Amino acid sequence: MKPVIHKTLLVLALGAGLSACVPLPLLLGGGAVAGGVMVASDRRTSGTVLEDNAIQLKAGNRISDNLGDRVHVNVNSYNRQVLLTGEVPSVQDKQLVEKVVSGVENARGVVNELAVLGNSTLTQRSNDALVTSRVKANLVDARDLFANSFKVTTERGTVYLMGRVTQREANRATEVVSGTTGVQRLVRILEIISEEELARIAPQPPTDAKK
Repeated sequence: MKPVIHKTLLVLALGAGLSACVPLPLLLGGGAVAGGVMVASDRRTSGTVLEDNAIQLKAGNRISDNLGDRVHVNVNSYNRQVLLTGEVPSVQDKQLVEKVVSGVENARGVVNELAVLGNSTLTQRSNDALVTSRVKANLVDARDLFANSFKVTTERGTVYLMGRVTQREANRATEVVSGTTGVQRLVRILEIISEEELARIAPQPPTDAKK
């Protein structure tokens, strides 16, 4: 099995989302709502989803204002926990990005996974997008998982998995992701909840009005 890094965060709110992008070199991965469908299957409240979207936009704008186009930074916010991935030219820039993002309203923490490297190529980013697609497809195919409970980001072959899940779901998702073609490394940034809490927040099946 490929190496796995566990960064499990114990918190008390709700979450998952889809990824969105803006033109390079600054990419923002964010949650999305389409006719209420995403919120209905998401373990965050609708208010938290909106906060995460706002955090991503504000963080992206601040990074652009302070560092311009010399960096390639992906910003993903899940339940107000911010994940930074991508490349920066120096340790000082890495620290500056974290400082700038930490000051964004409603952001409660930052996981700084920025690498001090030259910006990745379009080919590398395309390969990462393909890996993300494979991971998401495999999560959907895993019938014992709710794929929308996980947020997936890939950077230089490393897959970052965010979500609010039980330990059982976390372990099963680790198996699925680690077995996906192209995954070189897995970093879990997960909020672990109990099975009882999951039962309380899980969407209930619609009642058949005819019965």
